Amino acid sequence: MNEKVKLWLIKAFEDYMSIKTLLDSPQMEYTTSVICFHSQQMVEKLLKAFLTYHNIQFPRTHLLETLRQKCLELDEEFQNLNFKNLSIYAVEVRYPDEFNIPSIDETNEYVKIALQVKDFILSKLNITEEEILRWIKEAKQRGEIE
Repeated sequence: MNEKVKLWLIKAFEDYMSIKTLLDSPQMEYTTSVICFHSQQMVEKLLKAFLTYHNIQFPRTHLLETLRQKCLELDEEFQNLNFKNLSIYAVEVRYPDEFNIPSIDETNEYVKIALQVKDFILSKLNITEEEILRWIKEAKQRGEIE
C-alpha cells in the first residue's frame, strides 16, 4: 500500500476515533458541531485516500461533491453516495457569523453517512479497520505520529 494512501487513511481514522469518543461522551449533546466537523473531515480524507490510491490528482478542497465527482471518473458506484449538506461542516460553520448547532438527529445522520463512506471506501481498497489501526500503532511506535 502506497504510504500517502496509508497516511490519508490514518488521518481519516483519527477523525473516526474522535467521533466515537465524542458520541460516547456524556456531554455529546454539547459537541454536535464538532462531531459533524469530524464526520466531514473523515469523509473528505477517505475520498482523498481513494483518489491517491488510483494516482488521481484532486484540487485542494473541502467540498465532498467535488471529490466525489473525481471518484466517479473511476467508479460509477460513487453515484450512490449522498453526503447531504455535510460539506458545510468543513469550514463554514466553524466561524461565528455562520454558526450552527446541529441537532442530535442531524448529527447522528451525518455520522451514519461517514460510517457508510468508511465501509464503502475500505471495501473498494480491500482494507480492514484492523489494518489501519495496526498502521497507526506501528507509526506511533516508530515515532512518526504522536
